[in-house]
Amino acid sequence: MSTYPPPANSINPAFVTSALELPGYNIVQNLGIVRGIVVRSRNIVATIGAGLQTIVGGDITLFTELCEKTRQDSYAMMTLHAAQLGANAVIAFRYDANELMNGVTEVLAYGTAVVVEKQ
Repeated sequence: MSTYPPPANSINPAFVTSALELPGYNIVQNLGIVRGIVVRSRNIVATIGAGLQTIVGGDITLFTELCEKTRQDSYAMMTLHAAQLGANAVIAFRYDANELMNGVTEVLAYGTAVVVEKQ
């Protein structure tokens, strides 16, 4: 599943959790693993700007913004994948990141798509 630009979140964020259960809800169906993957590279302007920020120290805002946008995009893709399977929640949610080559990073959002009902 690939989609760019990423979709809006397809599942209520209150129903996405890193826990193995959703308090107040029963899991009635497990639909399997869902994921959203984004591969991004830094552009030369951001790399130079970030290099200048390292001289001063502190938060490297150009990279912080790139990382946050990449996480948001992978999360949105994961929730779309879950919704396409018929889920209304995702449990055991996690992020993973790998550097594929110098300046190119993969961010993966994944979890277990489930159908929950209020207790």
